[in-house]
Amino acid sequence: MTEIGHKLICEEHGPNDLVEYAQLADDSAFEFAMISDHFHPWLASQGESPLVWNVIGAIAQATDDLRLGTGITCPIIRVHPAIIAQAAATAATMLPGRFFLGVGAGEQLNEHVLGHRWPEHAVRLEMLAEALEIIRTLWEGETTSFHGEYYTVENARLFTLPDELPPIPIAADGPNAARFAGEFGDGFVGVSPDSELLEAFEAAGGDGPRYGEVTVCYDEDEARAVERAHEIWAIEGLPGELMWELPTPAHLEQATQAVSEDDIGELIVCGDDPDEHVAALEEYVDAGYDRVVVHQIGSNQAEFVEFYEEEVFPSF
Repeated sequence: MTEIGHKLICEEHGPNDLVEYAQLADDSAFEFAMISDHFHPWLASQGESPLVWNVIGAIAQATDDLRLGTGITCPIIRVHPAIIAQAAATAATMLPGRFFLGVGAGEQLNEHVLGHRWPEHAVRLEMLAEALEIIRTLWEGETTSFHGEYYTVENARLFTLPDELPPIPIAADGPNAARFAGEFGDGFVGVSPDSELLEAFEAAGGDGPRYGEVTVCYDEDEARAVERAHEIWAIEGLPGELMWELPTPAHLEQATQAVSEDDIGELIVCGDDPDEHVAALEEYVDAGYDRVVVHQIGSNQAEFVEFYEEEVFPSF
């Protein structure tokens, strides 16, 4: 059975708007939400980037049933894993039984801001494995000291812990990361309908929910939707590893100069044809994902929620 979720994008929306959109999702047929964790927006045109943990606290008080997870927190450079352990434990206490901590190896865009070196991907996975060991050990509630290759923790103890610890699904966009997610994660997060990644995850012993993320731009005017998607989310057209390796929104803006509106119209479902939206979701279902979170580009979130409830959800 497929669950459909609502993506809350911190790069596009301010904190109060994000809380409002979470309430919309809570009152709708969307079954869960994921919220991004960024220091910078991808592009300056996106215009926002509030601290996710403040927003999560507000969402906890503003919603009743919505399950919420980070998508994606990087606990290896910008924020020490011991602090992420405390933040996630607090969030899970405020959202009892309905919080999960999605993690990944991050992007230079967000992780370089304190002047730390941006290591190669294999090293980041080593750091992430060590970070997860720290997080899970601290969640046991005992006084912890840890002296690893990348991190040190001395006499630390978390006193605020939830009754139910949050699961930790891991994001992957390549086979090495997918195998890592299978070995260390409580689930999988992907941004492409690639069944081979899920096969690598499962071959490494992976189990748990499989979250896929699809980007759309609903609008009754298709041309307007394409224009807005191109203005706000032209990064969809960037090839390879550019999104993970470029350090600033200005660099990403330079890279997206080569991405046209036609390119975005091909890559992102734009407009109000329900069959196209259903088809985009079904790609992920057919690939093996059992949960698909939908990122709607733009501020017309209420109209998007209504459209999905009336025109898209009946197909699932």
